[in-house]
Amino acid sequence: MFAVALSVLLSVLDYAIANVALPTIAQDIHASPSSSIWVINAYQMAALATLLPLASLGSLLGFARLCRIGLATFVVASVLCAMSHTLLELALARALQGIGGACIMSVNIALVRFIYPHGEIGKGIALNGVVVATGVALGPTIAAAVLSVADWPWIFLINLPLGGAAMVAALVYLPATPRSASSFDLASAALNVVAIGCLVVGLDSLVHRSGPVVAVWLLLIGGAAFFQLARRQTGRSDPMLPIDLLAVPDFLIAFSVGFMAFVASNFFIISMPFTLETVLHRSAVATGLLITPWPVGIVAISPLVGRLADRVPAGILSSVGLCVTGTGFVLLCLLPPDAGNLDIAWRIAIAGMGFGIFQPPNNRAMMVAAPHGRSGSASGMVSVARLWGQTMGAMFVALTFGFVRHDPTLRCLELAAACAYAAALISSSRLLRARHE
Repeated sequence: MFAVALSVLLSVLDYAIANVALPTIAQDIHASPSSSIWVINAYQMAALATLLPLASLGSLLGFARLCRIGLATFVVASVLCAMSHTLLELALARALQGIGGACIMSVNIALVRFIYPHGEIGKGIALNGVVVATGVALGPTIAAAVLSVADWPWIFLINLPLGGAAMVAALVYLPATPRSASSFDLASAALNVVAIGCLVVGLDSLVHRSGPVVAVWLLLIGGAAFFQLARRQTGRSDPMLPIDLLAVPDFLIAFSVGFMAFVASNFFIISMPFTLETVLHRSAVATGLLITPWPVGIVAISPLVGRLADRVPAGILSSVGLCVTGTGFVLLCLLPPDAGNLDIAWRIAIAGMGFGIFQPPNNRAMMVAAPHGRSGSASGMVSVARLWGQTMGAMFVALTFGFVRHDPTLRCLELAAACAYAAALISSSRLLRARHE
């Protein structure tokens, strides 16, 4: 778990740091706020496009070996990010980082399932959630510290020592896992990349109103590639695109809840730094520190949730957590213009604690609902729900920034609350299913 934790920490830490530093990066490379979101989207799109093929590849190569490959790729990409001078260069380097992160994310929960006995998987997933939250918690603080003494490229260079330590731990400690005897479906992997890449770029083009004809063609190509991919995967015992898992009702509900929850979180995480700097007039350093209560709230509540996740139904825990998160976002919407730092921080902490309550039981519900022998596919789908939700959330933020002229950051917070409450409603449907059964 130490090796898994360091690997996950590396990928999550950098994502959190880049979010907080986004306004500073945008200003330095002369990019508009809506265009600068590609610093986030490039990572998300590359990770999302390669996640399921890499999860399939992990079953063939071994989950530990793929994690090590991801660590090496991530460190190299971090150096390229630091050397970037334009938005295009940085976006491409971030895409390579996303591929490295996808190698880690596609197998981390599968590794947890092999490390922990079946009756304690919830504890392992909760501990994994604590690591994720710790990385997000350290991200704003580290970003604030780095930006107070150095330029933004150093937020990527700090990955080098952590990446080296994670690689040593991965080489020494990660367990050997069974390998699948099937061959890697290269054609399906290419279709997956084309489908998601075209869909994301096409949606982004529509959001920014740049080349609508090209955007429509990209969406059509992406849709056709996805349809062909689904046809190729039909009837396979261990498909690269495990949409058959969505036919399991409990898995489908947990996947939908995860997707909606991460749309809500990105509405908040991406727009809040702009709110703090442009509306509430906080410095970059203060912004980093004020975002920190979100992950601190997740970390603070995780030990309790870890003990409850194996005993209390996800329909109860996740629903309560998402309602708390939505309420935290509503409280942020009600902030007065002259709000003090403490007034901002406790509201963000409430939202973070709610998110910490939601995640472990929902992830556990996905892993337990998957059929035996489908750990790799289920682990990949857990990350797909998160990454697709984050990617769409980032798109919606860019859309809001581009089309809303009056208080776009406030509209983002309102949409974050609406998505959190919608996710809670979907989550609570599990209680009705359990009652009928």
